Amino acid sequence: NRKSIAVRDRLWARAVAIREGETTLVLVSCDIIGVTRSITRHVRALVGEATGLPPAAIMVHCTHTHSGPATHPIHGWGTPDPPYLSILPHRIARACIEAVGDLSDATLAHAEVPCQGVALNREYDQDAPPLEEVLRDDWRPAKPELVDATCHVLTFRAGQRLRGFASYYGCHPVVCCETTRYIHGDYAGVATNLLERENPGAVGLFLQGAQGDINSCVVHKPEPEALLALDVIAARYANAVRAGVAAAHPVEVSGLRFALREARFPERPIGLERLREWLAEQEAVAAAPGASDADREVRMAAVYAESLRGIIPVIESGRPTRPPTELQGLRIGPIAVLGTPFEMFRAIKCEVVEQSSAPVTLVMGLTNDSNGYAADRTTAARGGYAQDMVPLMLGVLPYEDIHTHLVRELLDLESALRS
Repeated sequence: NRKSIAVRDRLWARAVAIREGETTLVLVSCDIIGVTRSITRHVRALVGEATGLPPAAIMVHCTHTHSGPATHPIHGWGTPDPPYLSILPHRIARACIEAVGDLSDATLAHAEVPCQGVALNREYDQDAPPLEEVLRDDWRPAKPELVDATCHVLTFRAGQRLRGFASYYGCHPVVCCETTRYIHGDYAGVATNLLERENPGAVGLFLQGAQGDINSCVVHKPEPEALLALDVIAARYANAVRAGVAAAHPVEVSGLRFALREARFPERPIGLERLREWLAEQEAVAAAPGASDADREVRMAAVYAESLRGIIPVIESGRPTRPPTELQGLRIGPIAVLGTPFEMFRAIKCEVVEQSSAPVTLVMGLTNDSNGYAADRTTAARGGYAQDMVPLMLGVLPYEDIHTHLVRELLDLESALRS
């Protein structure tokens, strides 16, 4: 229930095109909360028409800022603007097409460097520290082992000139949320904009990792405090990426590969009787005497009721509530990029990385679609917001053991990239 009042930092679609031999692929990172699969299809069609690239060679990724326009399918969670959404695929595609048209010889380098003071695990380290404590340079979360302690940095250089860079880290961009009204890309966008200004002519991408249970260390603060923290946390992240740009070592790109596949993940069975009971409970909130649309409880009840009205007829008809899920992989020499449409929990990412055969494996969420959370086993067992509530907001049933099934699918995808 908030509207923007100004643009603090512009939002960008930033693309990198990579060619080796006869193969070209494109990865575009967008400073928005997510895209739908229909937007991705539109982007791929536009890029394919202009460049001849197949859909599997075009990856549309999002940073997941919560301080941008509503582009995701959750009922009542922000108001989509139809003119903006009609223009959006063309803007994303233009970034991709321009990247392909600007190809030149370059050297790829990689570094993994420390990244501290940005994040905490909201599922397992829930005590939000006071703002004055978090803003100290030596602040660390109570359980640092439950967040990413490093970020990955890729650089592309033509001789000594930095043509582009990409940074990979898993953390919700929610320094500014709920009470803030300015448009920007949160810590990831602010940091990337800063680094681009320091390196004129270079294009920087932020690649969002497993952030389903990871928040920035400041969230849900009043607007003045949030905007102060935004610059501090963005500076911390920029410092890490800056160190990675300096430390990156060249890697040999002996081949490019891409793969695109669909998977169906089992849903948790919830009976129609229970869904109808829950719908009646939500409708009763709005029907209560004195109910106000300014009341958060009323607004949330309306979100759930709208979604349940859509789910119940689908289940009555015997149809699945979800279409197949698209997973995409890119292989750039020793680097495997595995894209999922989920807000994925860190434990899933860690399991994939541990079992992957690639020297460097980057497991990304918010890619090509917006499918809600992929919760780890512990969170799924206790239920709650990520496991149960968000799926129902999206108009679908919760997953049944998405942890096990997603790990298996991603490892199969990584194997396919080596075939």
